This record gives sequence, C-alpha cells and structure tokens, in this order.
Amino acid sequence: MMKKLINKKMLLILFIALGIIIILSLSLFYIWTQNTYSALDIQELVIEEEKKLENGWYFYTSEKADKGIILYPGAKVEPEAYGYLAQELSKQNITVAIPSVRLNLPILDVSKANEVIENGDHIEWYIAGHSMGGAAAAMYADRNLDRVNGLILLGAYAASNDFLSESNLPVLSISGELDGLSTPEKIKEYSSNLPQTAYFLEIPGGNHAYFGVYGSQSGDNEAQITVDEQQAMIIDSIVNWLESDHVTRTHEQGVH
Repeated sequence: MMKKLINKKMLLILFIALGIIIILSLSLFYIWTQNTYSALDIQELVIEEEKKLENGWYFYTSEKADKGIILYPGAKVEPEAYGYLAQELSKQNITVAIPSVRLNLPILDVSKANEVIENGDHIEWYIAGHSMGGAAAAMYADRNLDRVNGLILLGAYAASNDFLSESNLPVLSISGELDGLSTPEKIKEYSSNLPQTAYFLEIPGGNHAYFGVYGSQSGDNEAQITVDEQQAMIIDSIVNWLESDHVTRTHEQGVH
C-alpha cells in the first residue's frame, strides 16, 4: 500500500515538473518571437507617408494598379521594415500589401493572403516573401496555384512541394551574393523545388538583411553595397520582371 502511494506521489511530481517545463518552454518561445527586428530610419530611404495597420495589413495602394504583391515579412521582422520597398513599388502602379503575421512568424500564417485576394478581384495578385516569409509564400503558391499569378522570393527558397515545382507559375528568385542565411549554395540546392522556368537573379555584394530596412541580422554577412543600392536593385528587378514577356505570356496562357 505504501509503495503504491509513493509511486502515485512520484507520478504527480513528474507531471507537475513536466507541466512547468512545457509552460516555461512556451513562455520562452513567445518571448523569442516578440524580440523583433524593427524598421530603421535611413536618410537615403525616405518614407513619405507612415501607413497604419488596417485589419492586420499595411496597404501601399496605387489607383492605376492592375497588379498587386502580397509580401510576407521575414521571421521576427516587423512589416514596416519593408515599407520603403512597398512605397516605391506602389509608385510603379503596383499595389503592395504586407501582413502582420501570427507571432511574427509567417510560417504560422501561410493562408493570410486569402484575406486580401478574396477582396481584390480586379487585381492580378502575386505572392512574395522574404526569408521565412518566402518559404511561406511558396507554400501558399503550392496550395493556391489558381489564385496567384506568380511567386517572388527575396533571399528565400522553397521547400519540397506537391504542385509548384511541376507547374509553369512564373517565379522570380532574387538573392544576395553575401547572404549568410539564404546562402547562394542553399538557393541552388533548393532550386529544383521551383518550376523549371523560374528566373534567378543574384545581387552582387547584397546580403540578407538588406531585403528589408532593419539593420543587421545575426548570422548574416556584411554587404558590400549600401541598403539603398540593394533596395533599388530589388525594385528594378521586380518591376522589370512583372513587365517581362515571360510573365505576361504565361499569364495569358494560364498558370496551371
């Protein structure tokens, strides 16, 4: 009898200890997700109008836009860090929508784009993302080939998938030569997870953090160009790609 009581007491202590470990782990994980990379004020990159969060989104609209980009931010990177990129793209008649994602991790909010696509029928939507946001964007494209007109990866690569790699969905992959996280080696290694027609562009001297405007990032390499130079290359590359014959022709033929 005494032995049974001791065993029950030990089990109770074990369950309590396990519960404490789980609570502490979840608490530490939550604290980690809230330690974000915030947008920086850079003299060369002027934000002309501060956007406010609207139903979980930052919108950079253009009245003449017939194309739109939904841009998933990188892990723990605040959406405002892509404000300059979105602002300049909107000047090229491209509407840009950037979501605030669950726990600042886009991989936990892959379907977030539905909120915009379902309410923007007159726009040709492209899904895009930086770093983990790019991986999430690729996952969304894989599941929703009939909803998007193309995929744009910024310092990111796609995981293995069911439909994306075998599709003819237009894909633009922009990487940085000195990216310490989505390295050139990783971009090449995972390239087979994209359609064979995917267009790859590497920014000479570019790094991972300069796909946004939030300073340096742990694990990244120092860029050999300035953040405004890298941002300009990204903007030009996206605009030129969207206007390219390949993207237009593929869209006219259908992306399935």
